Amino acid sequence: MDKLHYQDLLTIGRCIQSREISSKEVTQQLLNRIEQLDPTLHSYFIVMRESALSDSQRADEEIARGDFRGPLHGVPIAVKDLLWTKGVVTMHGMPLNSQFIPPENATIVERLLTAGAVLLGKLTQTEGALLDHHPQITPPTNPWNDQLWSGASSSGSGVATAAGLCYGAIGTDTGGSIRFPSAINGITGIKPTWGRVSRYGTFELAASMDHFGPMARSVADATAMLQAIAGRDPNDPTSSTLYVPDYLALMTRGVRNMRIGVDVVWSLDRVDEPTRSALTQVLNHFIELGAEVVDITMPDTDQAAHDWEPICAIETAVAHEKTFPALRAQYGAGLAELLDLGHRVNALDYQKVRLNRTNLRGNINGIFETVDVIFSPVVPVADLTHEAMTILGQGYDISRYTCVFNLTGNPSITLPCGRTESGTPIAFQIVAPHFDEISMIQAGWAYQQATHWHKLHPQR
Repeated sequence: MDKLHYQDLLTIGRCIQSREISSKEVTQQLLNRIEQLDPTLHSYFIVMRESALSDSQRADEEIARGDFRGPLHGVPIAVKDLLWTKGVVTMHGMPLNSQFIPPENATIVERLLTAGAVLLGKLTQTEGALLDHHPQITPPTNPWNDQLWSGASSSGSGVATAAGLCYGAIGTDTGGSIRFPSAINGITGIKPTWGRVSRYGTFELAASMDHFGPMARSVADATAMLQAIAGRDPNDPTSSTLYVPDYLALMTRGVRNMRIGVDVVWSLDRVDEPTRSALTQVLNHFIELGAEVVDITMPDTDQAAHDWEPICAIETAVAHEKTFPALRAQYGAGLAELLDLGHRVNALDYQKVRLNRTNLRGNINGIFETVDVIFSPVVPVADLTHEAMTILGQGYDISRYTCVFNLTGNPSITLPCGRTESGTPIAFQIVAPHFDEISMIQAGWAYQQATHWHKLHPQR
């Protein structure tokens, strides 16, 4: 099979399940590719070679018996390092956790294994799932261009998926950490509604804003992964009891008469020219597909970006209270600074940002009274090099379009939609009402049927 490593997850799944090719053969080829490329890409924290081969053998035996578990059966995937994996070190991007071996799997991991997926390993992430990698950890390299940012915090998830080192990965998103690496690595990422996917068996960054979701090379592939992990979990009391639709069955219904909300000033006037041009073409595609573009006015997302930081800081301080400040010397500068802020914020200021958050959520809900989904950039600048990130990463511009939807808990999907002159991927996101993932999935699927951007891969 030509370029087996860049086949769609669902395509390779069908080949495995029809016994055209074995899961073990596919797994071995990807393990070989990881061994060949990852010494320079640094996307994997741990490669679980032995268990992956064993699980692939088991999948082949089950399929041969006719015991079919679903579209992920026998397909090699990987997960971000903050998800617990039984018997395997889970470090959360923090060397101080280097001896932590979970006694059980995170619910997400357990559900993926129940679906028959083959777990290739744990993927590199930033320290504590914030913006920077710990000084002792080598950041993953963007496979499109080593001068480009690889994204945060699900950096390894974005790089491994884009480079064909897995067919899909799990990322997390507290301020943009599925969307940033999906955008900059040219892949598709789904941030589900807060509560749609269980957080049990995971390290926290900020509990009320942590979202867990799939990252893959197409909407269909990410949707198949979401189907496997979504739903109520008794171990996580914050997980939603709402019914999970059959996303794959509903995915192909298109966007005819779908109302797509666009704030032109917010989404087009405040981004650079390559991004503006690509986003304009996206809207034209949606109009051609039968959607209606509706003018909306977004609330103050700059204020939301400012409010996000103290909320995140306080919740992160709670998550780290057993080790910070007692083990401060083992923390990197970025995470330590956030934790310091968490300890400084006073009750009155915290109440003010909480009230702002409540109003923000109400304002976004109000927009959905007149539209079905909201159209948005992911980042305001297309060529996010390491040099650019030293400037943008210190301010709020980088998260203007992302952290607002962590504060509100709305679901979103990120898709590639173009390239700069230097070849950097450009992306957009579609945001939906709470627990209406299907609307944004339908929009994303329809767009990818009409375009080719998701079919482009790095020359690796």
